[in-house]
Amino acid sequence: MDVSTVAIAVFEGVEELDAIGPYETFSVAGDSGGDLNVSLRTLEPTDRVTCAHGLRIEPDGELSGGADLIVVPGGGWTSGEGGVRTVVENGRLPAALADWFEAGREDRMIASVCTGAMVLAEAGVLDCRPATTHASALSDLRETGAEVVDARVIDDGDLLTAGGVTAGIDLALHLVARICGDDVARATATTLEHDRPSDVYRS
Repeated sequence: MDVSTVAIAVFEGVEELDAIGPYETFSVAGDSGGDLNVSLRTLEPTDRVTCAHGLRIEPDGELSGGADLIVVPGGGWTSGEGGVRTVVENGRLPAALADWFEAGREDRMIASVCTGAMVLAEAGVLDCRPATTHASALSDLRETGAEVVDARVIDDGDLLTAGGVTAGIDLALHLVARICGDDVARATATTLEHDRPSDVYRS
């Protein structure tokens, strides 16, 4: 699958590292010879997003068309308010992701970090497929149509999920290896001073 554009979906209450960890990983991969362009995108136009711990970021634009891979971060699910909880309850982002993924199944990939898996579950993307999320939300994920697997990163072809927070960097490094090759992944991991993931479940 030819992937060159990566969109990371951000929203009010998104967990900072869930989004920024993969963003930096893909950016470094692009600087290390990989043909990757990564951006932060929102469902609807906005000048600023306030993250779970107060970091304010300026998104690059709207989440529409263009991307070969969309990464959905988590944040706020276990607190019971804001973040993913709000995203799931209002339903607009899950519906948009479902439409986007189904419209281009042959040449698109989708991934989640942490409780971003709950957004994909609401979208119906995880039905009968292996998935994981933050340890504190695994019981909730088991109540969806997903097949919960105990692994830090799960690669099911066009669908990938990762455990909590820092696992997003592992997910992104794994994807860099898939998309850009081992040399770029090795250079990226060296720059980040982060070990390449070993706990990857492949279906």
